[in-house]
Amino acid sequence: MRQIILDTETTGLRVEDGNRILEIAAVEMVSRKLSRPDRHLHRYINPERESEEGALNVHGLSSDFLADKPKFADIVDEFLDFVRGAELIIHNAPFDVGFLNMELERLGRGKISDYVTGIIDTLKDAKEMFPGKRNSLDALCDRFEVDRSARTLHGALIDCELLAEVYLCMTRGQDSLLIDFAGADGDDSAAQAAAAVARAARGPLKVLRPTAGELGEHDAYLDTLDKTVKGSCLWRSLEPKPEAAA
Repeated sequence: MRQIILDTETTGLRVEDGNRILEIAAVEMVSRKLSRPDRHLHRYINPERESEEGALNVHGLSSDFLADKPKFADIVDEFLDFVRGAELIIHNAPFDVGFLNMELERLGRGKISDYVTGIIDTLKDAKEMFPGKRNSLDALCDRFEVDRSARTLHGALIDCELLAEVYLCMTRGQDSLLIDFAGADGDDSAAQAAAAVARAARGPLKVLRPTAGELGEHDAYLDTLDKTVKGSCLWRSLEPKPEAAA
């Protein structure tokens, strides 16, 4: 599976106020293994407007620094080619997706969902995993002991790299027991072959049916439930009576 960890920096918080993207980063991960740095995309963008003071304090990218950088229209094809067909992983996805859709729609290029297979919002997932707790990227780095000492200002590339580590920590329980069989280049054919061998060695799953004595004990227990509810317990109406073992 090809996934792209994505982050943007913008001139302000509200896309409705005409704010624009000024930095974009996309880090490739294949079969849960980060690709080489030359397979990452990182571009500064001339947003054609000033940053709001609050945003400038967050990302530190001045208008002078961005003046000679390409406009979004200049990098849109490169960006779309890079993310095409992948699943995006974004922290607080509605924010970045809103800005990406705005930039794409300005160019008549549709929406980001037209180019990718899906979008994972790690902030949403973190809130479900840790309800009532702080779930910012910084907080998650601290919770999973991900080193963020190099992060002094918000930057799209370093945020992507941190989010990649956080995402792997958040989803570690979903790993296949055979994940280590996958090749370094992302080819999971070895893992699939190993899984097939394991299934063949295991053989068909065995079905153990209750004995007549076990069925009798079960019925006696249901009788006590019937007396408690003064009628027929729900179990009797939902469960078909199992077959006894010969």
